[in-house]
Amino acid sequence: MAKSKIRKFPSAQDGLRAMAEHAPHAEALAASWIEIARPAAQRLYALRRRIATVTVALLAGLLFVHVMFGANGMIVYKQKRTEYDSLHQRILQEQKENDLYTQHIQALKTDEKAIEKEAREQLRYARPGEYVYVPSEPAPPPPANHSAKN
Repeated sequence: MAKSKIRKFPSAQDGLRAMAEHAPHAEALAASWIEIARPAAQRLYALRRRIATVTVALLAGLLFVHVMFGANGMIVYKQKRTEYDSLHQRILQEQKENDLYTQHIQALKTDEKAIEKEAREQLRYARPGEYVYVPSEPAPPPPANHSAKN
């Protein structure tokens, strides 16, 4: 007859018996680990305040570095603030220039003297009996090349 390949599960009593047999060895192993770890644990417990102080100081230092030099730190904030101030000044300057142009346009729409002034300056108009003097064009500058000619 062939032996079947069905595996038999161990009984609960076999497991309890094995655990009871190995208990003294496990207790001895745990005791030896405790004896090895106890001096380090006592040293760590004695230094707990120093460790906490160093940890807090390190975290405070890291937080300071992040606040000063991080993506939105004080250095970047000051650069952005300077850029904002310069852009604000430029906006004010552009608004003043825009107001001048608006006044000039309004004057050209309503003021006869402003219209006449623009016609005289840009179109070179003149009243009867007046002469318009036009300056001559400046002579072109000599070539920048100083090489000898053949």
